[in-house]
Amino acid sequence: MEVEEDGAAEEQQQFSYRQRLKAAVHYTVGCLCEEVASDREIPFSKQTIAAISELTFRQCETFAKDLEMFARHAKRSTINTEDVKLLARRSNSLLKYISEKNEELTQFNTEQKAKKKKKLEDDNTKSVAPAEAAAAGKDGS
Repeated sequence: MEVEEDGAAEEQQQFSYRQRLKAAVHYTVGCLCEEVASDREIPFSKQTIAAISELTFRQCETFAKDLEMFARHAKRSTINTEDVKLLARRSNSLLKYISEKNEELTQFNTEQKAKKKKKLEDDNTKSVAPAEAAAAGKDGS
């Protein structure tokens, strides 16, 4: 009986989480529609915003499942950029954008690692020099 209660509580928590996600998507879609409406002077009905929100939420669910399957197929438990590129393969402009951003991130990470390595080497050089001077001072006494 306790297991059933735990299962029901978990199910209720997942439902609540899903509802909050849906509300966040709906809010964001509403903001974007308002922005487009003011730029183009084309109003959106509440039903249209709700339909776009629902469509967006369902598409995101599909994307998440596809990404999981791509990673699982590659025998990985973590989704990586190659999975995202595979997901975006049907949209050339999106694939190009994702690839460019991935290259930027890779370059940035490489630069950061090089800076860290150089700083570590500099710190090691600085700490070795005083130790050598102290050892030379003891030897000279």
